[in-house]
Amino acid sequence: MTQRNGTAATARRIVLRAAAVLATTALAAGCGSTGNAPEGAGAAPAPSADPKAALLAAVPTEQDPRFRFSTQDGTDRFTGVVDPAAKGMELGMKQQNDDPKFTMDMTFRVLDEDLWMRVKLTGLPGLHDALKLPKTWMKMEREKLADGENAPSYEGTDPGNTAAIIRTAETVEDKGDGTYTGLADLADNEDVKSTFDGLDLTALGAAGRKVPFTAVVGPDGNLTTFTLDVPAAGKHKAMKLVTKYYDFGKAPELAPPAGAQKATASAYEMLNG
Repeated sequence: MTQRNGTAATARRIVLRAAAVLATTALAAGCGSTGNAPEGAGAAPAPSADPKAALLAAVPTEQDPRFRFSTQDGTDRFTGVVDPAAKGMELGMKQQNDDPKFTMDMTFRVLDEDLWMRVKLTGLPGLHDALKLPKTWMKMEREKLADGENAPSYEGTDPGNTAAIIRTAETVEDKGDGTYTGLADLADNEDVKSTFDGLDLTALGAAGRKVPFTAVVGPDGNLTTFTLDVPAAGKHKAMKLVTKYYDFGKAPELAPPAGAQKATASAYEMLNG
């Protein structure tokens, strides 16, 4: 299917903006800090005559059962669930703030176009009350979001945008035991570039056209791990961008959160910045 891209990139922008708003509010409110607070084995896939096609076929599709995923982009880690049958996705990220010191755990749940958000704040007593921000799930109205079109939504079954990245490779090599390698071109493909808003692709220069990747396909034929080895460029150190898909058929079904309440004005203020 054709899908929007950059699930993690979109969420990162939202979370960082929300954390900045919370930090400012916490300082103004004078909140005080309390201080610190295996898959089953099976036969390895046989080598393919067309490794690139075989790897693309392993990327999750709408026909797959629900599954969990994680993406690691430098120090940012997102986790979640994709439920194709429900056109649903859950996406969560933790963000730590140093001044004042607190941790924000933000989770979004999407069912088609319906959107819920839950925020948990730890490390600063009284911050939830100061913000008038409930600890339970809140039903969000997209029309009240300043950037509603880019708010989390169901974007298909490949939140790491791995298929788009794989397609940029001229060749893919089958190393056996379900392992594939190739060189991705991150430079010119707009679909791919939007996935890496935190990466200076311009600074990568020619190296951005040949970024090594390694993919692992499990015995069940599903893509389990996709790793991009991005070289150092500009202000960015060399880093690994890792996407994992797992627990196919074992992840929980996604449904409207029980006991969800109407989102408060402060919730929209936090997201709108």
